[in-house]
Amino acid sequence: MTNLLVIGATGNIGQPLIRDLQDDPDVHLFAGVHNSEHAKQALNGLKVQVRRFDFLDPATFEQALADIDKVFFVRPPQLAKPKEDMYPFLDALVARHVKQVVFVSLLGVAHNPMTPHHQIEKRIVELGLPYTFIRPSFFMQNLNTTHQADIVGHRDLFVPAGHARTSFIDTRDIGATAAVILRDPAYIGQKLDITGAQALTYADAAQIMTMELGVPITYSKPSLWRFRKVMLQRGLPKNYVNVMVMLYLITQLGNAKTVTTTLPNVLGRPAISFEQYVHDYRAEFLPKPLS
Repeated sequence: MTNLLVIGATGNIGQPLIRDLQDDPDVHLFAGVHNSEHAKQALNGLKVQVRRFDFLDPATFEQALADIDKVFFVRPPQLAKPKEDMYPFLDALVARHVKQVVFVSLLGVAHNPMTPHHQIEKRIVELGLPYTFIRPSFFMQNLNTTHQADIVGHRDLFVPAGHARTSFIDTRDIGATAAVILRDPAYIGQKLDITGAQALTYADAAQIMTMELGVPITYSKPSLWRFRKVMLQRGLPKNYVNVMVMLYLITQLGNAKTVTTTLPNVLGRPAISFEQYVHDYRAEFLPKPLS
């Protein structure tokens, strides 16, 4: 029996991962969550035990990590200073002698030392933790979360990616990949670059969304400066906005266009297409009718 702690269990990767593993008789699932009441509602019906966990509160580490064999985690977007908000947690994993740490990192992270993901990966290796790094391309689900307001309210992709291409990946595929990795010790020590099956410009994405949704979706292609200004005006945390700007700069430089075959090799099936993603999340993009 493997006791697995999933940090980020209520998110777009954590929930699919739990669904994929919940019926495995050899895996006992625990969700490390900041808000236990919210998590119980979000995870209702799933076979997982909830434990309180907070990266910024080391007092929560002992109970959350009790009897845990493996840990899966995603960096919360608002935590952009790894030395302060991640390193104490990683030290706790060393003390607990966990058998595997699966971290969702970033495609191209090896060449981008300024990103929090790079610093976290480096620290995990330095500590000698048995790791597997999943390095996905940009999440399709960023569109129905971070960028949803502009799509619903203005029918526009307000994203500073220029004319660059992005090999979008569905977070459900990331969760499925993690489920395979956590079952097979052969993946320990590996760094897996996973992407969707094709690289699209945001103009391509807008065209696909227009066809799937039946309403015109545009791509306004804002500058990095304008995007940052608007996001800050909306009240998003400065550190979070700065990381987004950094990632979109990387995209503009052409570093998000890589397409790999890793995902189909791991899963034994093709990646979920952008068309299928838009179809499945249709209700998230169309304005709700007035009741």
